[in-house]
Order: sequence, then C-alpha cells, then structure tokens
Amino acid sequence: MQVAKHIIAVASGKGGVGKSTTAVNLALALSATGARVGLLDADIYGPSVALMLGVAEGTRPESSDGKTMSPVEAHGLASMSMAYLASDRTPMVWRGPMAGGALIQMLEQTRWGDLDYLIIDMPPGTGDIQLTLSQKATVSGAVIVTTPQDIALLDARKGIEMFRKVSVPVLGIIENMGLHTCSQCGHTESVFGLDGGQRIAAEYGVALLASLPLERTIREYTDAGTPIVIREPESAAGQAYMTAARALMRALGEQPAGDDFPTITISDD
Repeated sequence: MQVAKHIIAVASGKGGVGKSTTAVNLALALSATGARVGLLDADIYGPSVALMLGVAEGTRPESSDGKTMSPVEAHGLASMSMAYLASDRTPMVWRGPMAGGALIQMLEQTRWGDLDYLIIDMPPGTGDIQLTLSQKATVSGAVIVTTPQDIALLDARKGIEMFRKVSVPVLGIIENMGLHTCSQCGHTESVFGLDGGQRIAAEYGVALLASLPLERTIREYTDAGTPIVIREPESAAGQAYMTAARALMRALGEQPAGDDFPTITISDD
C-alpha cells in the first residue's frame, strides 16, 4: 500500500542529535513549498511529534468506520503518532515485533489522503522499526541527521550502512547543531566540531542537504509547539530548513517551487 508519492525516513544512528526537531521542521518546510505533506511519528517508545506540533494533550484521531483513522491536522500537516493513541504517562513496554506492528497500523490504517510527501520520524538506532519499515513500505529514501562531532558521525555511518543493506537509498545528510553565534557578542564558533556533515557526505557520495545552526530559538519554538519554520520562516534557521527541503526535493527528482527556470527567448532572426 503506497500512502504517498514519496515516503521519506528521517533517521539518526543515535539519539540526541535533534532528529525529531529536524523531521518536524523539514515537513513544515516542504509544506511551505505548496506540497501536501504528512508526518508519521515512528518513535513508538518516545513519541514527541505531538508536542512539537502544539497538539493538545488528549487529542485522539477520529474514526468513522472503526477500522481506519483520520490524521490529526496541525500547521497544515497531516500527522499521526502513538501520542494520539496512548496517554503521555503510558510507557510502551513492548517487544520489537509489537512496536513494528504498531508502526504498520499507523502507516496503513491512517487515511492520509493524496500526499506528495510522507515524512517518517524514525526512532534512533538501527533496530526492528527500521527493518519493518523497509520491508513493508516503498521508501523513496532516507535522510540521515547528525551533529558534527565524531561520536555522532560514527553512529551516522551505521545508519547509512543499514539503509544500504535494505536497499533504501540515502538521499542526503543534514548536519544539525553546526555553528553557534553568540546572541550577546556575535562571535561564531563550532561547539561540536567543524564540517563533520560535509565529511561524511563526501565519504558516502551523498548530498549535504543543509547545515543547521546551534540556536536556542529552534529548541524553544519547537517545545512551544510553533517550530521555527512557522514562527520565524525568514530567519537564518528557518531558511536553513527551507534549503534542506528544496535540496531534498531535487534529490528526489522534483522541481522545487521558486527555483530558477531557464529563460526561453523567441525571435524572428
């Protein structure tokens, strides 16, 4: 069952690199181009998309037939998450096959509508959820999120190798938490290292889709349920996510709206 023209997994080899924040803002940036976008929170054990989208606690998807669910609309996105199906205080104490089954149910039993892109926020690591998705859905490709530091790059390599083994193309790398500019003095420094995303992209021959700054407002706005692409789309960070979205569209062979087209001149000469 194909629920969207393109299914894109946003993944990381380890936690703590800002993968979910990146997935949410990337989905919103794609939507800002005029595309129809869905967002599936595949982190069964630690769903966070509902909070990041500002969806009220206790929101539940509607079901008209008892078999399928309507996605929860937020900021123009069609979203689905385990957070909509269980209490925030209910831990998912499940073995891998149960978590994989929950993912497929959310994927296939949600009435997504006619989507251009379905962004799937994957759990960190290279486990059952990743394998289940690659086996059960036609995934157009994966985006790997990493920070520039060496330990994150080590785990990012594992993520890339895992997707290659299951024949899912890696569309590119997004480097998160790159340069930080001090809000007081304007000094810019690389807190977690320099050009790590560029190095791993070059190593594997894939695109560096964007390098995102280490900026407090990205975290603050996402925690408040109004991600920076919505709150401050013209900011440097907001534009960095837009750059990533357009680069992703090009990697998929799509022509982003607003890109320059060649000028065709007709003359009688």
